[in-house]
Amino acid sequence: MSALLPYLVNWLQEYGYPALWGLVFLGAAGIPLPITLLLLAAGAFAVLGDYNLGLLALLAVSAAVAGDSVGYSLGRRWGGRLLDYLEHSPQHWIPQQALKRARQLFHRRGGWAIFLGRTVFSAFGVPITLLSGAERYPYRKFLLFDALGELVGVGLPLSLGFLFGASWEAVGEILGMVSLLLLTLALATWLSYRLLLLLRRLRATHAEPQPRPHPQLEEPERAASPGAASGSSGSLPL
Repeated sequence: MSALLPYLVNWLQEYGYPALWGLVFLGAAGIPLPITLLLLAAGAFAVLGDYNLGLLALLAVSAAVAGDSVGYSLGRRWGGRLLDYLEHSPQHWIPQQALKRARQLFHRRGGWAIFLGRTVFSAFGVPITLLSGAERYPYRKFLLFDALGELVGVGLPLSLGFLFGASWEAVGEILGMVSLLLLTLALATWLSYRLLLLLRRLRATHAEPQPRPHPQLEEPERAASPGAASGSSGSLPL
């Protein structure tokens, strides 16, 4: 559990809905806060009648979307310059070809990346938000996928906290383990895919027909006629 969590829970109990909105907003904007655990606690408090679950969900989703929009704006303002620097930097912090492919892939699958960054791979949520702005991903499409993702990403911990009540801390540990497992599985799948591509390229390289060497020209001495060879013996006709 995060060391900040007890303080955040105390703020939630003391200030209620405004504290929840502000903390979720800061977390979505990029401040590293244990928002999932806080939402689990908020759902558990709703069981006791301290909060309305529907209002909690509405406030949390609106705060998350607002924070994501701030991150999108930051990426749109400064992220493009950073990506251009990384792509053309002489230090080659990131391989130029890999960065170019990643940017092209984001333009084709950006919606899925935004949605999954709010649900399954929440650890990548902020980088994906900044990348969306840096790549000038259309804001309307970003807002659509972001809102859909936050409905799931916010609604799930609130619902689990409401269902399990006082056991919300144990549920939080399980969610953390599941998230880590999914992240490890995704990384292993990606590495396996890259390895498969490399093996295919190696096989294709070895399968290519090797060019046959050109027939060597005969040595001049062998190419000479017999008459010329006998005439070169040094005996002159009488």
